[in-house]
Amino acid sequence: MDSSIILLIALGLIVGGGYGWYVSLITRRNEVREAMGSIDVQLRKRFDLLPNIVALAQKFMTHEKSLLGELTALRAQVETPYAKDDPAAAGAHLEASKKLEAGMIRFFAVAENYPELRSAETITRAQATFEEVEGNIAAARRFYNSAVARLNNAVEIFPGSIIANIANVQSFPFYEVEDAAARQPVDVNKLMS
Repeated sequence: MDSSIILLIALGLIVGGGYGWYVSLITRRNEVREAMGSIDVQLRKRFDLLPNIVALAQKFMTHEKSLLGELTALRAQVETPYAKDDPAAAGAHLEASKKLEAGMIRFFAVAENYPELRSAETITRAQATFEEVEGNIAAARRFYNSAVARLNNAVEIFPGSIIANIANVQSFPFYEVEDAAARQPVDVNKLMS
């Protein structure tokens, strides 16, 4: 075989392999975008629920105005549009979402101190809806983190790191929630009441 044919074949394999890796990176980045969109859909449900809860709670929780104001401010922060292709913007969006989730959990814990609020049918339904939405967010978070792991591995492993740099594909942050409540011992008395 002529050496120029061998060189052309080798060059074709390198270009073909590079293109295949590029396609893989773009596919994985699009999976991350899709997963982030799933999280955003669930967060939208949480956003839509929050004003109703705050409006109802304001009637009963006169001493908790700062908590209600904080929830409203956090909702506005999470609702702010962000660049889905920018890992830093996505990370800031996810961080704001974590703070809102923690605020909502704190709200429902404080609501336990207001029997008239706790017994209101609307707040009971809202809490059940919130718990359902949180379960959906957890499922979307798992899907997102799985897509991010695949993308980050492809971006960080050679030769993907070179191709990702050329194609401007970046690693994305994981959506991790610090769940202090999950680390606390379970109070059986609360579960039985």
